[in-house]
Amino acid sequence: MPQTRPTACLALADGTLFYGRGFGATGQVTAELVFNTAMTGYQEIMTDPSYAGQVVTFTFPHIGNTGTNPEDDEAAQPVAAGMVVKWDPTAPSNWRAAEGLSDWLARRGRIGIGGVDTRRLTRAIRQQGAPHVALAHDPEGRFDIERLVSEARAFRGLVGLDLAREVSCTQSYRWDETKWAWPGGFGRQQAPRFRVVALDYGAKRNILRSLAAVGAEVVVMPATSTAADVLAQNPDGVFLSNGPGDPAATGAYAVPMIREVLDRTDLPLFGICLGHQMLALALGGRTVKMNHGHHGANHPVKDLETGKVEITSMNHGFTVDAQTLPEGVIETHVSLFDGSNCGLRMKDRPVFSVQYHPEASPGPQDSAYLFDRFAAAMAARQAARGA
Repeated sequence: MPQTRPTACLALADGTLFYGRGFGATGQVTAELVFNTAMTGYQEIMTDPSYAGQVVTFTFPHIGNTGTNPEDDEAAQPVAAGMVVKWDPTAPSNWRAAEGLSDWLARRGRIGIGGVDTRRLTRAIRQQGAPHVALAHDPEGRFDIERLVSEARAFRGLVGLDLAREVSCTQSYRWDETKWAWPGGFGRQQAPRFRVVALDYGAKRNILRSLAAVGAEVVVMPATSTAADVLAQNPDGVFLSNGPGDPAATGAYAVPMIREVLDRTDLPLFGICLGHQMLALALGGRTVKMNHGHHGANHPVKDLETGKVEITSMNHGFTVDAQTLPEGVIETHVSLFDGSNCGLRMKDRPVFSVQYHPEASPGPQDSAYLFDRFAAAMAARQAARGA
């Protein structure tokens, strides 16, 4: 077979080049490169706001074979900057498919590259840390390699970068859609028992659905909301969502809000991912950048209080330094991959958070009970107040 000219190029900041076949949108983007080990859910991954500023390498080779559909979007548009896959996406073969992956990406301005040795690329990420890259797609195969490498090196990285503000909603809104179930699809929460204020640092839709499914009327508020804004909603609980970027940068405005809510109220508070990290900052802990982060749907986490091991879905490049958690804050969960912190709670208050994504979109549902725990804490508060 005659060799065809590559139509896409992935340039790493150290000068390493990967050529392949482009799909989706044309053009160029610079970002941090991470790998994701999930075997399903590429559409949910690409629309997860936690991937802002990142290109995702998929270690599973069958990407695109089930197509895309509107129900699987976790945000209105893809947020990940691009995708790297081993095999070119094929025509979709699934009864739910509404559009092929390449067309879906092209309409949304996201670049893909196929035909890449993703195993080699993943090993490089693990050994050297998440690199800065430039990804280009040109149907004519014309690439200025020196410029691509130079722009990869010029990418500032995610440390010190507040991306939550960019992916957050700009005004408050209410959410009542519940989780998808056969055969009716998504439901509606028509008889809520609680009001939850969800701070949107990049919230996935399935997280909001999970809150609604346990009885919450969800009021979603912008990342920059103040404690006065939050408490004006008279909530029964406060939720801190997932999101992208450096938690210390987002914490410049989020941490004072969290501290004031904790100081002024006895409200139950539940955080996930970036929300977990910012709760730790508000309680006096610190966060650090990881070598290559945790991205996938097969991460074992141990509950230190029960001994139970859960298989979880994760997406984070920063972690809480458990050694900096103050007295009165208990480490509840740890990663069995590297021992990093995956959960905490306040000793004497219904305030807790986890590093992973218990809404499982995509991923296992081992941790869905955490939403029930949050609902139980709100019900207990209501009972104590005679509500």
